[in-house]
Amino acid sequence: MESSLPRQPVLFVPHGGGPCFFMDWPHTWDHMAAHLRGIAATLPARPDGIVVMSGHWQTGVPTVTSAAHPPLIYDYDGFPPHTYHLQYPAPGAPALAAEVLDLLAHAGMPGEADAGRGFDHGVFIPFMLAFAQADIPVVELSLPRECSAAHTLHMGAAMQPLRARNILIVGTGMSYHNLRHLMGRDPQSDAPSRAFDTWLARAVESPPPIRADALTHWAQAPGARICHPTPEHLLPLVFAAGAAGNDLGRRDYSDTIMGKALSGFRFG
Repeated sequence: MESSLPRQPVLFVPHGGGPCFFMDWPHTWDHMAAHLRGIAATLPARPDGIVVMSGHWQTGVPTVTSAAHPPLIYDYDGFPPHTYHLQYPAPGAPALAAEVLDLLAHAGMPGEADAGRGFDHGVFIPFMLAFAQADIPVVELSLPRECSAAHTLHMGAAMQPLRARNILIVGTGMSYHNLRHLMGRDPQSDAPSRAFDTWLARAVESPPPIRADALTHWAQAPGARICHPTPEHLLPLVFAAGAAGNDLGRRDYSDTIMGKALSGFRFG
């Protein structure tokens, strides 16, 4: 008997720069903020839960937040005092966290639960816009520190059964993440950012087997290592692609910020 629950898509959303959406930073992040605010209206139903991987939590083994009421982690520096008092009181979901661990273990990737861990800014900052009511239970899944793109894809694939149970799977990061070039406004890196962004959109929108191969070899793409000196902000997209299974992907957000091309993606 088929489930009557909605089947959710999979998202890769940009989380911006620190608490950028809640500062006087004229117009720079307006388009991204508008995209995030519009996400909930595009879903088939209000999700019963969200499983999210952020580029800001790396661990030795896959780890989930398992508290019923996770705190927030203000893991950014040098921003105005009010940004360290932002609130996002979304509940946790201990049962969903346990299910995520079961799915990972079944796929040969045993993990751990962390009842003390809160949501980092890669989760609560974009979710304050995308799911502003803070009433959907959230489980954050860490990115293992030594995780390859292939392993990250496998982690995402293990999450596929959740989608048919009205659980939304989200990766949050940035499709461009070289802070030295971004904040330094280095124009020499503008063209590589566009080249990589074009390649990334083509990879995501390819048939799933081609997509998987391209994303697992992302470092060979034009401009890849200029755009991502380290991979942690891109791998949540690879996680999302794994969770997408055979669903096609498409770019649903495109922008240029401080001269650098940025994108967001949706599967299904």
